[in-house]
Amino acid sequence: MKLNISDGAMNILSRLEAGGFSAFVAGGAVRDLIMNKTPHDYDIATEAYPEQVKKLFRRTIDTGLKHGTVTVIENKVGYEVTTFRCDGEYRDGRHPEQVRFVNDVREDCLRRDFTMNAMVYSPKHGLIDFFGGRDDIKAKMIRCVGDPETRFKEDALRMLRAVRFSAVLSFNIEEKTKRAIKKCAVLIKKVSSERILEELNKILLSDHPDYFRVLHELGLLRYIMPQLDICFGEMQKNKYHIYDVGEHIMQAVKNTPSDLTIRWAAIMHDIGKPCCSSTDANGIIHFYGHHRESRRIAIDVLHRLRMDSASIHDIALLVENHDVRVEPSPPAVKRMMARTGDVLFEKLLALQLADNSAKNLKHFPDKKKRIEAVYNIYTEILAEGQPYLVSDLVVNGKDLIKIGYRPGRNIGDTLKTLIDEVIINPELNTREYLLKKAAELRKKQ
Repeated sequence: MKLNISDGAMNILSRLEAGGFSAFVAGGAVRDLIMNKTPHDYDIATEAYPEQVKKLFRRTIDTGLKHGTVTVIENKVGYEVTTFRCDGEYRDGRHPEQVRFVNDVREDCLRRDFTMNAMVYSPKHGLIDFFGGRDDIKAKMIRCVGDPETRFKEDALRMLRAVRFSAVLSFNIEEKTKRAIKKCAVLIKKVSSERILEELNKILLSDHPDYFRVLHELGLLRYIMPQLDICFGEMQKNKYHIYDVGEHIMQAVKNTPSDLTIRWAAIMHDIGKPCCSSTDANGIIHFYGHHRESRRIAIDVLHRLRMDSASIHDIALLVENHDVRVEPSPPAVKRMMARTGDVLFEKLLALQLADNSAKNLKHFPDKKKRIEAVYNIYTEILAEGQPYLVSDLVVNGKDLIKIGYRPGRNIGDTLKTLIDEVIINPELNTREYLLKKAAELRKKQ
């Protein structure tokens, strides 16, 4: 079988082989090429030791010499070149206790996670598939190399990677591998938050962001996001909902556009409901204040996952306002835009549309119509450059000081009063009117 590898990868293989060392494209690049996809990057596996690799190439970076990896720069692209190795158990869920270099490519493939990632290729030897990876790709099956429990004990992140590959590739996880994940799920606690977040982000950006449900079914979610895990089975007995909280969240995130901020907000928007559940005299379940509790939990969870502060701020703002009914009128739209900013406002509407589409569809047409009307007003506001922020006023604090205001809180309060008027009537955003109005307000203070 011939695979169309990149020129850079071909050059590296040729030079290693000319130096007397066997070398192969390995791992995900081979999988992608078999699936007729363009690899994001290429990993090269070779029997050459790092110091021998460095002698053969002019530009190299010492990426991980202890683990046998050197990055070779070819045509301004970095290629990780790693010596065939056999790993021991991973001491921290990431780094193996010991690395033993070997000269057998089969042993190197044996240490890899899944059969579809355990194939190697070179133009000289063709495709080498020791464990049936090509057949598993054809069957759309994710299966561990060898004993799955051993693979997961070596590196617990592989359990999460199995779900991620399932979501990204639309593959099924083989039953024995599933059973091993359920048995070993607690080991995910050994993995760093940064590595977990990276995998969760990839799941959310896939065509199946609702595969967080699979994390719940396999027992991983209880250790990663227990607050979301308990949402499954939390009933919503009222006329607006047809799913429990967890399934509603899955349906909502499935209906969002492929935007990481919106999808994280969808995952988090009702996460506080189990803490806010109450039942009235008629047996109807309510979740008063769940938006505030969801915001609090979202901030806590995302900080723990080591997400950046700017993203946490945006997600929390969307969660807090996901249930706010924005009326289709310019003043109402501008006031919410002032709270969120224009970019985040559009994301809020996308979140609200997805949220409502995951409820009782009897009520969806009216809600969809209102949200679309709000969106149309929003686009008109942007197109016409209508003011809605204090910074959009043609006067500022310095102008107020010039007419007698003293520096302090009164200036901010006055500017807020002025923007409230301008939001209702944009034509009032003139220096003449605003300074006159500010002077009148100063006399009343």
